[in-house]
Amino acid sequence: MEKSYVDLLTLQERLKEGVDLLFPYRLWVKAEISELKRNASGHCYLDLSQSGRSGLVAKARAVIWASRYPAIDQLFRAETGSSLGKGMEILCRVQVSYHVLYGMTMTIDEVDAGFTLGEKELQKQRTLARLESEGLLNLQKRLRLPLLPYRLAVISAEGAAGYGDFCRHLTENEYGFAFDVRLFPAAMQGEGAPASMIQAIGEAVASADPFDAVLILRGGGSELDLSCFDDYDLACTIARCPIPVFTAIGHDKDFHVADRVANTYVKTPTALADLFLDCFIAEDQRLGALESRLLRLFTSRVGAMSSALDLQGSRLRLAVESRFQNASGGLDRLLVRVLASADGRLRGAGHALDRSEDRVSLARQSVLRRVDAALSSLLLTETRIRTTDPRSILRKGYVLALDRDGVKMASAAGSRSGDRVQMMFADGTLQCGVLDVIRRDNIPAEE
Repeated sequence: MEKSYVDLLTLQERLKEGVDLLFPYRLWVKAEISELKRNASGHCYLDLSQSGRSGLVAKARAVIWASRYPAIDQLFRAETGSSLGKGMEILCRVQVSYHVLYGMTMTIDEVDAGFTLGEKELQKQRTLARLESEGLLNLQKRLRLPLLPYRLAVISAEGAAGYGDFCRHLTENEYGFAFDVRLFPAAMQGEGAPASMIQAIGEAVASADPFDAVLILRGGGSELDLSCFDDYDLACTIARCPIPVFTAIGHDKDFHVADRVANTYVKTPTALADLFLDCFIAEDQRLGALESRLLRLFTSRVGAMSSALDLQGSRLRLAVESRFQNASGGLDRLLVRVLASADGRLRGAGHALDRSEDRVSLARQSVLRRVDAALSSLLLTETRIRTTDPRSILRKGYVLALDRDGVKMASAAGSRSGDRVQMMFADGTLQCGVLDVIRRDNIPAEE
């Protein structure tokens, strides 16, 4: 029995007629660009595809002719900051046609750039919602930066302008603060950027010398260029990083998922440098205020000690003068009594007068010895006061050791390595730190 058939040309012509009847007008098609190539003649050939839960569900070829491509590309770049590329989801206006030799073709004559940006924003919101449901959105916020963050791991492209601006602003600061900055190079845009940054973060965390913070730096760029910072896997890595992560991505209008999960984000690399400089400036100002306060307290205490010594000296001088006056008055009274007794005894007997004169002489010598002893005691007291006066000790070249609160240190006991002490000389004060405490008796027992 002879089978009925049609030749290939007839089949293709029927298909062409069917396609022409089904799609007489241009229509808008949503699809993802799976491949894009532009040949030497200027024509741009694309493979459009659509994926479902099970994977690829549809695929078709499309073309933008050379006469139309420059205008489409220029308009798309003006609105998105990037050219059409692989992986983008687009909304394009196409004319569907069928050729008996080349099959079905979709000719693109317009691309809606706003749709592409909208899809990116929608995907960003989905990613944020997923991170929040998994408890990762605010995980980094629980980490605390050290008081003085010194060792910084930077994730950036080697030679990038943003990284250079950050380093110059941080290391060439007017205060002379020093930082240990180490670059972990990574791609900062494109399809492989998230994986590259994830690897760099892992290397920073695994470093033998722990870092105080991880910094992700990227200068300005188009929204599509910076879309890698909305990647879910990158956001998870940042959120789970055990070190505080700081981001400085793009310009003021940009905000990405990486910014949202980071410990802290700022808009520019130089602003991030200012953030770390501010930590050191604040601590420097705090220490300066403490230094001024300690100096005022020490000066006040030395003044009080000096006033107390002066008061004690005045009291001692008054006491000595009073005792001297009392002794002088007693001597005068004694002399009157002696003279009265002597006059009576002279009239009685000459030999009694001689004995009385001897007694007066002995009594006078005794009084003089007591006066000399009182004067010697006074001089000794004044000498002790002068020798124990802190100012006299400092003038002799000795040093007065004070602890960090301005209290005189009488012993090395209680001091530890790292403590701050002050060494007061006659011409100034040194702010010092204890390197080590050697506990031994510096005064021999026989002394």
